Amino acid sequence: MLSILFGLGAALGWGAGDFTGGLAARKTGAYRAVFYSEVVGIFLLSAVVGISGESLPNLKVWLLAMLAGAVGTVGLMLLYHSMTLGLMSVATPVSALLAASIPVLVGIFKEGLPEIPTVFGFGFALFAVWMISQVEGGVTNALRVAHLSDLKLPLLAGLGFGFYFVLIHEATSAGAVIWPMVASRFGGMILIVTYILITRASWKVEDASAWPTITLNGILDISGNLFFILAGQTGRLDVAAVLSSLFPGATVMLAWIFLKERLSRNQWIGILAALIAIVLMTI
Repeated sequence: MLSILFGLGAALGWGAGDFTGGLAARKTGAYRAVFYSEVVGIFLLSAVVGISGESLPNLKVWLLAMLAGAVGTVGLMLLYHSMTLGLMSVATPVSALLAASIPVLVGIFKEGLPEIPTVFGFGFALFAVWMISQVEGGVTNALRVAHLSDLKLPLLAGLGFGFYFVLIHEATSAGAVIWPMVASRFGGMILIVTYILITRASWKVEDASAWPTITLNGILDISGNLFFILAGQTGRLDVAAVLSSLFPGATVMLAWIFLKERLSRNQWIGILAALIAIVLMTI
């Protein structure tokens, strides 16, 4: 049960983080929003690690966590870019489904099949992600006009998220929590700095009103990562990843509450499916 709660906490943290990250990206651009969110995370985690007294992990853990942060950041940047191409209704569910599927396969390989109700819970959760992510016109209609090349970026984004789940779980399997999160942030920052230097993009945040949103995004992203790590440490990797991948539900609900965006019938069906999935995984 504790793992279930942590997994749901990760979904809420990442879902709210995507909501605030989207608002920040509108004001200052995706790569700057992601980069400065990472900076906020570094400062926050540096304060926490000083208080926690957690021992510095070995080089293997540090490198695994940095690699996790790098591939996760690649996934995030690819997802944001695919959304700018007008395929948001395809990008979100495709990337989220693939992100959940990879840890499920790894979890089954390493730990064996979970209980039957949990397996059905996986199915309902993946269905929920697909339905919740639908916008006006629906994913089905979007896929009719999408070519395989259009799905390349969402699929690559999903691979990045999926391997982030697996790598950060492996990096924290010995019990460390805060230091691997610090290392993953450094991995992500190094990648974005390299991108900025190569493309000679601007570092400056022109709109000062973006800073509160960027700061909140950094805090929420940290909370999502923390809860996912704890979910993996107290339970199975596949359960933690599938529950965490319900994050589009939190994003949609926040948009409904704060931006007054209407929810479609399919999205409400997806929310109901997510609730059923949670119940099945707790049996």
